[in-house]
Amino acid sequence: MTNRLTVWWDGRVTGCLYLGPDGDTQFAYDAAWLADATLPALSFSLPKQAEPFNRRACQPFFGGILPEEGQRTAIARALGVSADNEFRLLEYLGGEVAGALTLLPEGELPTPPSAAAPKLLNDDDLVRLLDHLPMRPMLAGEDGLRLSLAGAQSKLPVLVIDGQIALPAPGQPTSHILKPPIARFAGTTENEYFCMSLARAVGLDVAPVEMRTVQGRSFLLITRYDRAIGPEGEVARLHQEDFAQALGVPSHRKYASEGGPNFPDCFALLRRAATRPPRDILRLLDAAIFNLIIGNADAHAKNFSLLHKQGAITLAPLYDLLSTVLYPELSPKLAMKIGGKAVLDDIEARHWDRFAADAQLGAPFVRARVRQLGDAVLTAIDSKFSEKFPILVGVKSVCNVVRERTLTLQGKA
Repeated sequence: MTNRLTVWWDGRVTGCLYLGPDGDTQFAYDAAWLADATLPALSFSLPKQAEPFNRRACQPFFGGILPEEGQRTAIARALGVSADNEFRLLEYLGGEVAGALTLLPEGELPTPPSAAAPKLLNDDDLVRLLDHLPMRPMLAGEDGLRLSLAGAQSKLPVLVIDGQIALPAPGQPTSHILKPPIARFAGTTENEYFCMSLARAVGLDVAPVEMRTVQGRSFLLITRYDRAIGPEGEVARLHQEDFAQALGVPSHRKYASEGGPNFPDCFALLRRAATRPPRDILRLLDAAIFNLIIGNADAHAKNFSLLHKQGAITLAPLYDLLSTVLYPELSPKLAMKIGGKAVLDDIEARHWDRFAADAQLGAPFVRARVRQLGDAVLTAIDSKFSEKFPILVGVKSVCNVVRERTLTLQGKA
């Protein structure tokens, strides 16, 4: 065990995450990183400064790297640590995380990507992996792997080499995310694949996704938008931070009803952070509308991210698109309200006007975009999806509700 973790970004030391005298986690930037004005801050919630950040300031970003809820509990149990001990979890899991960072015990250097070979998985290996993940999420503590992804759903960072899935060697960047179905809800793999594919079909920027089946078991394989593939197949990490991290909100408060970010906060963040705010503000508007159209009530702040790429900061491609309203066991309340309303059945045309005012956008434009996206979704469903997904009818029904409730004012705009 260590009390200090070095934070690396692309082979350079960014700073140190450490336990202070009182046992609380703190973070301090490295002096050389601070001195170079061309190097960015880790997060908009952690601006470059000489003074260390206390736990309250640095926990939203670093804690936001870790899995959540049942996934974190299972990992902690497997590792023999407390689920609340985020520093120890980062010690065990921080080698390959979302974004460009690697967290290593002080004195340990990043492993060169060529130092070890990834482990290619055959069909039997994949089935065993799917069976094993619920008991040991992220394969925590196994074979020297130190992997982490935020979120409450089971998933695993992997490599894809000539179409074949592989486990990375320790310290090796991954290229894809393997996402098994959610055991307690039927058809989540098909649901998410359909919603992601539908978003792409109507022109939204969405992470590429593939649905695979092995020995009758389905799963998703999602291309990581925070990785770049070189000409020789080498994988490079790109930095990213989700909106909760950027706004300094811990994961357990990601829902607006619990004090987390709402849409006005998200639009304001893009105006402050994005290299080209107008473009990304319109992309976020489309994302908000589309999530409502498909009935995704779980579109919270950790499902939107800022991507740092080639010196620019943009809204990351969309991910985690799922029609949650098709599962009666899940709450119908929206993670972020639309015009002050938290339930689809309560949203009428006038609430889009309030939403537009909150986002500092023109109400006629917002209402027109709702109608345009709704029309595009219905056209895409009818013309581009020959396979009749079980959720298709449900999504069309929700889409029609959203469209019809904008018509009254749409005609007067």
